[in-house]
Amino acid sequence: MSSTRELVIEQRVANEAKSPFVAYLLAILLWGFGAHRLYLGRYMSGLVMLAMWGLGWLTAPILIGWLPIALVALWMVIDLFLIPGMIREDRAVIRQKLLSELA
Repeated sequence: MSSTRELVIEQRVANEAKSPFVAYLLAILLWGFGAHRLYLGRYMSGLVMLAMWGLGWLTAPILIGWLPIALVALWMVIDLFLIPGMIREDRAVIRQKLLSELA
């Protein structure tokens, strides 16, 4: 593969990949809503996080909802460490797709 072709692929990967800054901003500002997961393309887990957060707050007055709220809060803390890996995986998928298109 020529260096020009590699440069073009890496430029397209950089343009198409998700921003870590935006992912962290969504994770911190919209804490339990799962917006960062939706942004990163993890739609199912983002919707599960949103549902757990919403149901937790709806049932918090009768003390049942504190468990889902606590689980989502723990999930969020873990996600703060997982975001760089999610972005690396996203970049690898984009790179592989571009390589297969240009092959």
